[in-house]
Amino acid sequence: MYIVAEKVNVITTKIKDAMVARDKGPIQDMVTLQLKGGPDAIDINLGPATKNGPELMQWMVETIEEVTDLPLSLDTMNMDAMEAGLQVGKNPKIINSISNVQERMDRLIPLALEYKAKVVGLCTSEAGVPRDDNERVTNGYNLMMAFEAAGIGHDDYWIDPIVLPIGVAQDQVHNLVKATQMFSELPEKPHLICGLSNVSNKCGLTTENAEFVNRIYLAVLMGHGMDAAIVDPNDEKLMAVAREESPEYEWALIAEGLKEGELDLNDPQQLAIKKTVKLFHEETLFAASYLEL
Repeated sequence: MYIVAEKVNVITTKIKDAMVARDKGPIQDMVTLQLKGGPDAIDINLGPATKNGPELMQWMVETIEEVTDLPLSLDTMNMDAMEAGLQVGKNPKIINSISNVQERMDRLIPLALEYKAKVVGLCTSEAGVPRDDNERVTNGYNLMMAFEAAGIGHDDYWIDPIVLPIGVAQDQVHNLVKATQMFSELPEKPHLICGLSNVSNKCGLTTENAEFVNRIYLAVLMGHGMDAAIVDPNDEKLMAVAREESPEYEWALIAEGLKEGELDLNDPQQLAIKKTVKLFHEETLFAASYLEL
């Protein structure tokens, strides 16, 4: 599984303050920490980047390239900042992301070709977040056709079907599982990526339980064809699932019906996995205390 490290993000106070102050130290320390987890790329999430976006993105790229030669995923809504980031540095770049919105496709697809960047296609459209699995696949397929028509090859893009919080949109968590399966059944399956941790974001879960939900959701999505994720590479239990080295991965596949076998429901861990997988399919309603029920 291709792992993009998520922690250089403007929503983190320490990182945001360092960006504002143009203080390289905290940013390079965070990148160095993440490298210990063995990611394949580093995400640079500037969010909207409405103030000095192009200059900030260039400074971030140059700052991070001082400590790693990994590909950099440029993550911002500001297309000027995106272009500025592509113009500097030597590391391979990923445009994260291009949605199924004509303005963004018209601007960013040519940039991907010009700078030989890989791209993430986000399954949103002018209408916003897709309502169900079918809209995800429709938006994603439109992006696939646009990429390939422009000359962006199959191995140079990922499709992101969009993870939403289970505490806010449980049906959307289920729809993403179905959409992942549908993408994987296409004649030529696209590479698939997701921002995993959003599934447990602001759902009232304890940190331990949120991390558990993340791991089991990742395992289920992997079972249906997800082959990349933007995650915390320093979460050793999560990385063990991503590398298919954890019994949780095997148990989740059994619970999902993707692997033969039976769970031992007298084992608290296996029972918790069974309960969690049922949440993903709306067989039980989500509550922050669901593991205690």
